Amino acid sequence: MTLDSDRTNGEQDGSRPETRRPRLVRSGFSPAEVEAYLTRAQVVILPREGPPTGAASGRHSGQLPFAGLSAQAPPSRNIRVGVDLGTAYLVLAVLDDQGNPIGGEWQFAQVVRDGLVVDFIGAIDLLRGMKQRVEDRLHVELTHAATGYPPGVPRGEVRATAHVLEAAGMDCTGVIDEPSAANNVLGLRDGAIVDVGGGTTGVAVLRDSEVVYTAAEPTGGTHFSLVIAGSLDVPFEEAEKLKTTPAEQARLFPLVRPVMEKVAAITTRHIRGWKVPTITLVGGTSAFPGIAEVVETYTGIRTTVAPHPMFVTPLGIALEDSS
Repeated sequence: MTLDSDRTNGEQDGSRPETRRPRLVRSGFSPAEVEAYLTRAQVVILPREGPPTGAASGRHSGQLPFAGLSAQAPPSRNIRVGVDLGTAYLVLAVLDDQGNPIGGEWQFAQVVRDGLVVDFIGAIDLLRGMKQRVEDRLHVELTHAATGYPPGVPRGEVRATAHVLEAAGMDCTGVIDEPSAANNVLGLRDGAIVDVGGGTTGVAVLRDSEVVYTAAEPTGGTHFSLVIAGSLDVPFEEAEKLKTTPAEQARLFPLVRPVMEKVAAITTRHIRGWKVPTITLVGGTSAFPGIAEVVETYTGIRTTVAPHPMFVTPLGIALEDSS
């Protein structure tokens, strides 16, 4: 773990760039350590309904990549918080001062569309409720947080996302594009990170551990659900449930494969001209079985899915919180 105070904010708010306060940067961890870190996050970031069930509820034991925080360690007040306002899910992640996940919450939400906040009051209400429940569990007040945005979102919409945090009672300490946030966790040196969220597919190209290109286009998990709903003549809400039910995914795969191919086409378009040895998929939609194989077939580049891909970007956003 190193501190980096040299990166600068982009001019997302139209003002001059300003140096960020020190943030945490991950580096030098093996794939097994990254998986252990993300497994820990899945254990402590709870769904709105309560503790996860089934395989997701298993406690992770073993050394964590950040300072070996035990599952019983009390939270420090020097925490870092990240809020990911997605098209399909809202995720709040809390880290300790060494970057270890210690708590959080996620829930289905339809307050954002393709990176744009379409229900400002609804977003505030949901986030305020999540904040209160997480504070009650951790016995610590959440007063600040960072947030993220898909690449290419207008500056005004980035400001709107920050305003949601502030209206919910947290100072917004920073904003970061989502694929770059993902690499805060993965620590990849070269290649591409593709963040397949609910509404957008974001692409970041990495060279020597630096993000040298980012872009995003509409297409994500919501489009999977729309295709399923139309093909099976079921309501959108039922399609969402079917999409995330493992027993249903094999029969749904032929229906959503064209959307996966569009994700692959977006990826191909934005990595063209760059030397990209590997592609790593993150974002909740990446958890649908078969998407990595479709992207690899289409692009001809080795493609993998990060462990517990839904939590990669929110954790990377939290690492940006430099209050």
